[in-house]
Amino acid sequence: MKNMFKFLGLLIFFTASSCTDSEKIVFIDGEKQIEEPVNSEFPTAKEVILDMSSGFNLGNTFENGINSTTFVSIKPIVDLYKNAGMKHMRIPITWMDRFGDKLADENGNVNVNHPRFLELVQTIDYAISLDMYVVLNTHHEHWLKDNYDGTSAYDTKFQTLWTGIATYFKNYPGKLIFEVLNEPEGTLGENDGNGPFPDASNPLAISYTRKVNQVGYDAIRATGGNNATRIIMVGVNGQGNAVNLEEVYPNKASLPGGGKDYYMAIQVHSYNPWAFCGETGSNAAFPGTATVEKGIQDVSVHSIKLNVPINYGEFGVGRSSNTAERNTDLVRGFYKTMAVSILGQKMSYSVWDDRGWFALINNSGTSFTNNIVPYMLE
Repeated sequence: MKNMFKFLGLLIFFTASSCTDSEKIVFIDGEKQIEEPVNSEFPTAKEVILDMSSGFNLGNTFENGINSTTFVSIKPIVDLYKNAGMKHMRIPITWMDRFGDKLADENGNVNVNHPRFLELVQTIDYAISLDMYVVLNTHHEHWLKDNYDGTSAYDTKFQTLWTGIATYFKNYPGKLIFEVLNEPEGTLGENDGNGPFPDASNPLAISYTRKVNQVGYDAIRATGGNNATRIIMVGVNGQGNAVNLEEVYPNKASLPGGGKDYYMAIQVHSYNPWAFCGETGSNAAFPGTATVEKGIQDVSVHSIKLNVPINYGEFGVGRSSNTAERNTDLVRGFYKTMAVSILGQKMSYSVWDDRGWFALINNSGTSFTNNIVPYMLE
C-alpha cells in the first residue's frame, strides 16, 4: 500500500509539472492532448461554437444577388431571427464571380468602397450591435473551385483576397468569424463522381481541399490584430458534406496549424439524403429520425477525436415543385431533430434559408413560413 501511495504521488507530481498554468490537459482516445489555453482574454473556438448555438443563413443575397443586398431590406430579416432567439447569422458572400460588378478584381484585390461591400459592412455592424455572431465567408468562387491546380497562380489570388478581407475587419470584435471557403467542390472533389471533376475521395482532390484551406487560414492569421485569435472555420469537400469529414481531416496533423489552433473550427453541411432534402426530393425518401441522429453523432465522435469543434453551416429541406410537402409535420420534425441533435452534441448550426426552394421566411422577411423555425426553436 505504501508503494502505491508513493507511485500516486509521483504521478501527481509528474502531471502537475508537465502542464503550464495556461494549458488544460485532457486524454482523447488514450492520448494526452492540450485541450485549450486557460486565462486567455479571447474565447476559444469551443467556447464560441457553444455560444453561437442556433443561427441562420442570409441566403441568395450577397452570394448571387437574387435578393436585395440593401440594408433596409435585410434589417427586418435580422430582427425576425434575433427576436426568435437565434444567436448568429452566416452571410454567404461571392467576391470574384456571380456578379457583373464584383467585390474584388481578377487578382483578388477587394474594393472596400464598392456600394455592395458597404451594404455588407452595415449588415455586419448591425448584427454585431445586437450581440449576434456573424460568419463571413467566400462562397461560390468558381474561378477557384473549378480550376484549382495547386499552383501559385490560384494560391496568390486567394491569399490576396483573404488578406484584403481580413485586413479590413482586423479590429472587429470576436463576434465576427471567418469561414475560409464554402463547400469546396470542382477540382477539390465532388460527391457524385460524375462529369469533369474528381470524386471527393480522390487523394489529389483532398490534398487540394486542405491546401486551399491552409492558404486562406495563413492569410488571415498573417494580418495580425484580432485576427490572430479570431475564430476561423475550414470546410470539407464534396460541397461541404459532413460525410467527408473523416477523409479530409482524419487527424489533427491534417488540419491547418496542425490542429493545435484553439481558435479554429470545422464547418460541415448536411443535405443527407439528397433524395429527401434536395429541391427535387420527396418526403417519401425520409430516412428516419434514427438515421439523421446517427449522422450527427458520427460527426461529433470525430470532432472529439480531433479536439476541434464543429459548426453545421447549412442544412434544410427544399422543394422546387410540390412545395406543399414542406408544410408538413414530417419536415418540421426533421428540422427540429437536426437542431436538437446538433446542439445536444455541443455543436452549433446555421440553418439554410434562401427565400426560395428552402425558404423559411416570406419575401419581405417579416414572418416565418410553414412554422418551421418556431417549431424548431421551441
